[in-house]
Amino acid sequence: MLPEPVLGFLRKHGLAAADEIPPAVALSGGVSSDIWRVELRSGPICVKRALPRLRVEQLWEVPVERNRYERMWMETANAVVPGVAPKVLAADDAGCFAMELLEDYPLWKAELAAGRADREFARRVGSCLARIHAATAGDERYAAQFDTDANFHALRLEPYLLAAARVHPRHAAALTALAERTARTRLALVHGDISPKNILIGPQGPVFLDAECAWYGDPAFDLAFCLNHLLLKGLWVPVRRKAFLKCFDVLAEAYLQGVTWETAAAIEARAASLLPGLLLARVDGKSPVEYLTAESAKDFVREIAGRLLQSPPAALAGVRDAWQRS
Repeated sequence: MLPEPVLGFLRKHGLAAADEIPPAVALSGGVSSDIWRVELRSGPICVKRALPRLRVEQLWEVPVERNRYERMWMETANAVVPGVAPKVLAADDAGCFAMELLEDYPLWKAELAAGRADREFARRVGSCLARIHAATAGDERYAAQFDTDANFHALRLEPYLLAAARVHPRHAAALTALAERTARTRLALVHGDISPKNILIGPQGPVFLDAECAWYGDPAFDLAFCLNHLLLKGLWVPVRRKAFLKCFDVLAEAYLQGVTWETAAAIEARAASLLPGLLLARVDGKSPVEYLTAESAKDFVREIAGRLLQSPPAALAGVRDAWQRS
């Protein structure tokens, strides 16, 4: 059953009638928000409410105002690439919003887990992401609307790069430098969680979910964050490792072809140097990937990431080739 404030939100915005108590089912998978499938008389929708404390082993608290920026990211992205995010139906800046339910769209993470490596879809992910970055780059309106440095630090820089730095003193200087560089680079609207678990396979292309980390900052973070997962998925499904590396290549190529706000070489260099830090963070940060359980796999990541942190590559192929050789 929906909490009373959420039911009140639906009634206030005319999604639920005053006498309507719609059935609701909590959806699984999220660590940062409560998400429900709500069966209204008019049809099913999805309702999301941000949590002040994330459901992870370590203490991780973040302001619930991030919910507003997530909704704003979806609206902005849909204006650039129609259908690239769920349609927002109603919003309340207190921390709740309703959106269309896309339950029939496959999840990219599930497809990768099943060993299905669709290069054309990976290309579309890279292309759509570049279009959103290009449309918002150098725009003071978006810079003002998404002035969320504190949220991004709490959701990404601290629990990923800086948390990994505390675990690995040898790499602390490199990881801290990456966090500082990312924090001061403000070029375009960043999603902050471009991961296969947050990408649906829609009939027209990718649909991006969970933009709670939305921030006007370094677009290289989105590129590196997504490519990071394609490397790690190769450890999860080792028989498809080469196929996932092909997806890595085509996604990166499509993205870099869409870069207009700076040279492709400049953003590629930042993404390539950031990738090892994100690899290490997904093993020893506050939010380790749940599917790498064997210590041998974790040590594999630590060894490659550590080596690349000490000798940062200038191009994404440097990361890819080191991963493939090892």
